[in-house]
Amino acid sequence: MLRFRFKNTYFILVFLGFYSLISCQSTKNKQIEGKTVQNITISDQKPFTIKPGAQQTHSYLELLKNKNIAIVANQTSVIFKNDSINSHTHLVDSLLSLKITISKVFAPEHGFRGKADAGEHILDQKDKKTGLPIFSLYGKNKKPSDKLLEGIDHVLFDIQDVGVRFYTYISTLHYIMEACAENNIPVIVLDRPNPNRHYVDGPVLDKKLTSFVGMHPVPTVYGLTIGEYANMINGEKWLKNGIQCDLTVIPVANYSASSRYSLPIKPSPNLPNDQSINLYPSLCLFEGTTISCGRGTEQQFQIYGSPELPKKLFSFRFTPSPNFGSKYPKHEGKHCNGENLSLHPHLEKFDLKWIKKAYDNSPNQEKFFNNFFDKLAGSFLLKKQLIAGTSISDIEKTWQKKLKVYRKTRSNYILYSK
Repeated sequence: MLRFRFKNTYFILVFLGFYSLISCQSTKNKQIEGKTVQNITISDQKPFTIKPGAQQTHSYLELLKNKNIAIVANQTSVIFKNDSINSHTHLVDSLLSLKITISKVFAPEHGFRGKADAGEHILDQKDKKTGLPIFSLYGKNKKPSDKLLEGIDHVLFDIQDVGVRFYTYISTLHYIMEACAENNIPVIVLDRPNPNRHYVDGPVLDKKLTSFVGMHPVPTVYGLTIGEYANMINGEKWLKNGIQCDLTVIPVANYSASSRYSLPIKPSPNLPNDQSINLYPSLCLFEGTTISCGRGTEQQFQIYGSPELPKKLFSFRFTPSPNFGSKYPKHEGKHCNGENLSLHPHLEKFDLKWIKKAYDNSPNQEKFFNNFFDKLAGSFLLKKQLIAGTSISDIEKTWQKKLKVYRKTRSNYILYSK
């Protein structure tokens, strides 16, 4: 295991050998891009099995021993046993069993157990299982106060992200890093695969639209894991006053840029499966309109529609009703006309065709958009283009200059080869 210093960020890189099943803790030196690094083969690893950072306790346990730890976690913060998605232990429970001192838990949007609605304010509470105090970072206080960080030696961050700018876990990451930088507390990010890492697309955020659903000048789909993203926040000095955090990233093992990864646990209540996660970047724009994107059904972010869309063009029918993750769904109890995309082929781009189709055929276009749309789009221009009837290809052309700049920036923080 080697520790590298790169742009004020520490990486812990674990290289898993191709012949790990037939070797026993063998090591050798290997030349990579002119640098000599230590190639470590671990006998108990199965080759090509993707292992999130949390899974590799040997890589970070020593950093936590005899320290007072705070953890940023939710329902996805688990360690799988024997490479089985059906058998896992929550990271908090695992560390407590290993005698690591955890003093508090910080919870993002949807809460520590992932049961709260999108946008629902979460109160501070105590975890029933462990008795640990849980402090909400969604609602009135999105950034830990200096007082909350008193006596903390390290903050451990382990949350499954989906690689989309308006998915708020990266905003929570930003505020954690900022608060820790201000209080000289190291942050350890346990990296996890990004199911939408296979492409980069969409408008780059206009800084005038900075909010909790868009804090950095990145496109809608930014193509980085949350560990890589943490490195970019640090390296680009996006924290307040350009400060930088003492950051350690524990990378995902046996993972590459081309790896397809099916999330074993829902990252939030309304992203129930791979299809919803893949469609989420494109369909979430409907949250800034009169159109439902399936909240209050069992096909969240796989369908869309509204009562006003014409039945002849939108033949799929659904009726939203309160359910887990959506207490007050849009168009509750009303029959909606729309489209079912649950069998749509896997997307490789940020696709505007559905929102354009819905707007173009809406009988009430002047009320189609709400005040949230521009923040989600990260652009004042997109709404104007849709209203003007601009073609999708022409809209996409207006993103390319800033996308080119972003891709160059992104390339500095890639941890995983193709």
